Amino acid sequence: MFYQSRLRSITLILALGFLAAYASFGSYFAREIVIEITILAILAISLDFCAGFGGMVSLCHGAIMGISAYAFTIMSVKLGLPSVPSAMIGLMAAVVFSGLVGWVTARTSGIFFIMATLAFGQMAYTFFFKSRWLGGDDGMGGIDRFDLSWLGVDMNDALVFALFGIAVLLLVYVIAAILLRSGFGRILSGIHSNENRMQAVGINTANHKAIAMAASGLMAGIAGILAAQHTLYISPELLIWTVSGEVLLVVILGGIGTLIGPVVGAIMLVMLKHELSNYTDYWHMIVGMVLIFAVLAGGRGIFGQIEYWLITRHPPKAPHLPPAKEKDLA
Repeated sequence: MFYQSRLRSITLILALGFLAAYASFGSYFAREIVIEITILAILAISLDFCAGFGGMVSLCHGAIMGISAYAFTIMSVKLGLPSVPSAMIGLMAAVVFSGLVGWVTARTSGIFFIMATLAFGQMAYTFFFKSRWLGGDDGMGGIDRFDLSWLGVDMNDALVFALFGIAVLLLVYVIAAILLRSGFGRILSGIHSNENRMQAVGINTANHKAIAMAASGLMAGIAGILAAQHTLYISPELLIWTVSGEVLLVVILGGIGTLIGPVVGAIMLVMLKHELSNYTDYWHMIVGMVLIFAVLAGGRGIFGQIEYWLITRHPPKAPHLPPAKEKDLA
């Protein structure tokens, strides 16, 4: 079951504060890095929601993000709708697709679930790759960012857009935390722990899995809208399975089943990638070594392992109870 501990709250504040400071005092390139981190972190949170707490390890979250981005672009560029209604339709497309994937794959588990989601993702990738109306492998451009000029906000400013991305990341984290703390989230954790037992008490686990995938798809769709707004261009590369693989790597690196771990993992991966690439072309090897170390250290990820060390060294104290009186024992 998910709980928002003090350590997780502090880590979230520090992570968002670091991103805001890095964007505010850094160069234009630093702001681009922050936006990249926020998009990856949002997508990783969406995957951790269904994989870390529902046991549904998906390899189609890149496709869900891409479908949202394409639906948004079709509505805004091809059909000329305003950005906000187009974004709502893009999110709806992500929810419908992910809910369909969840409904079809809900009765599978383990490697079979992973392969089924991979198949759905590749089908979506092939569709957009072959569609000439949508640009095929050339992709689509001409995307506009949200018009917030009525608030005096210029979304075309790199710093403003980076801070907007951080705010969206915080919003997605809060939504995921609220859902996981709800009755639905507790049922989802129960399904992950023992699905047969949950079925024995009358829970329709297949429906809950499908709903969890749809909720996860909503968050992945937000990442897709943000990605389209960032580059003002989309292509089938958003949907390829390696995007989903990278997101899964981020979740494992940060700590699966912690919700804040994906944020930590996204910051570490993107910062390592951009900083190490300045010194060596073999930065993939160093990132791979960090991942191997995180797995061998206990399989809890970086944040998960730190949290485990702190809990084992400083276990929570049992509440002090007053001594029982004789009349209480009678």
